[in-house]
Amino acid sequence: MKDALWRMPAAEQAEAVRRAEVSAVELVDSHLERIAEVNPRVNAVTRLMAESAREAAARTDRRRAAGEELGPLAGVPFTVKESTAVEGVPTTFGTPRFRNLVAPADAPPVARLRAAGAIPVGRGNIPTLILAGMHTRSELFGDTVNPWDGGRTPGGSSGGDAVAVATGMAALGLGSDSGGSVRIPAQFCGVAGLKPSTGRFPADHRVLGPDDPGPASQALVTDGPLARSVRDLRLAYEVLVGTDPRDPRAVPVPAYGEPLPGRVKVAVVADPGGHGVHPAVRGAVATAADALRDAGYDVREVRDVPRLDEALEAYGRITLTEFAPTWPAVRGLLGEGGDRYIAMAMERTPPASAAELMTLMGTWLNIRRSWAEFLDAHPLLLGPVFTEPPVEPGLESRDRAGRDRVATGMRLCTATSFVGVPAVAVPTGTVDGLPCGVQIVGRAFREDLCFDAAQAIEDRLGTLTPVDPRT
Repeated sequence: MKDALWRMPAAEQAEAVRRAEVSAVELVDSHLERIAEVNPRVNAVTRLMAESAREAAARTDRRRAAGEELGPLAGVPFTVKESTAVEGVPTTFGTPRFRNLVAPADAPPVARLRAAGAIPVGRGNIPTLILAGMHTRSELFGDTVNPWDGGRTPGGSSGGDAVAVATGMAALGLGSDSGGSVRIPAQFCGVAGLKPSTGRFPADHRVLGPDDPGPASQALVTDGPLARSVRDLRLAYEVLVGTDPRDPRAVPVPAYGEPLPGRVKVAVVADPGGHGVHPAVRGAVATAADALRDAGYDVREVRDVPRLDEALEAYGRITLTEFAPTWPAVRGLLGEGGDRYIAMAMERTPPASAAELMTLMGTWLNIRRSWAEFLDAHPLLLGPVFTEPPVEPGLESRDRAGRDRVATGMRLCTATSFVGVPAVAVPTGTVDGLPCGVQIVGRAFREDLCFDAAQAIEDRLGTLTPVDPRT
């Protein structure tokens, strides 16, 4: 068993530590050895926290020896995205300017995972400032490589954590998602990922000082875990839910809702907005739909999701208006070429006036209402994460056509982040050696329904990772 500890699911790792079948130190060392073997080929882990991880593991073993009850993630190693605070460790955002920006305390989700017994072992790479594009390349740490094919991007912005989980360097990853940044790397790397409802997890996304970001950044960005199985993803979710005085946005809603009567209805939309979908992705949606039918779900193809193009337009206008005043300063932190992704968007979408912004805020609420009514009729939505297989690195920053292609590909992720509903990305298999997957979108605060459906898909189609890099 000890030779393959890093291969075990997170739930089994924690159970083995609680039962004293392995020590937490052995479990951490197994992952540190895997990182030493694999990370030079994929460049996913930017900072190794070996010493603090071994110290935390030793404390876990002492607690177990003393007869103390251990948490549900006892000894489980996890990585943390470069933009999320870890006490005593720099939060670099992938830019040299922040290389010494040491966090005084853990961000709430990191603290929650630690309290459950999980142990941070490293940092996951990101696109510079999370703004340089969908491909995970930072000015400070360079490119992260997709372990399935070095000529394809691992996605982003939580690409480092997705690769770390997919290759067995960590059992769990903690990323964040404001339009696909957990779900797209999950699809491209063959793992599962959760974008929770807005307000489901407490968070702290401040960068410098005590000031919070504007309303779009507050409402759109959600922290979310990555795992190799839906069961492990659910376990992380159960740890992360709840309120915290550091985040007044977190809502005290139970982690699990009441069961729905009868067969749960699932709306299927393979081509949101009718903008086109790759045959491999359409096939993944069809395969997942068949799996849900087999599991007893009432699966129905519907015409489309509500007001997709309108949601995409409003999302872009609101976020870029909020971002415009800081752009001159931020642009200089992105490095050579790192500004192209945002610059092309800003050239096309000028900031809104105050009156226009007020109208857009009303539009935002109105679109959320339309989605709530849609999900009232269909509690779950099955659709693509990204409407193509993994694309080449940096496509979105190459030229206008590449940027538009990527923005179109992630459209369902963008829209569901805009309306604040939960979604679970789950693999469905491989096509031409590359992983495929889908997302299950649910009503606000009904992550449990998403998990149930994703588990039904996984039970029938299996998991794809851990995988050795094929670069």
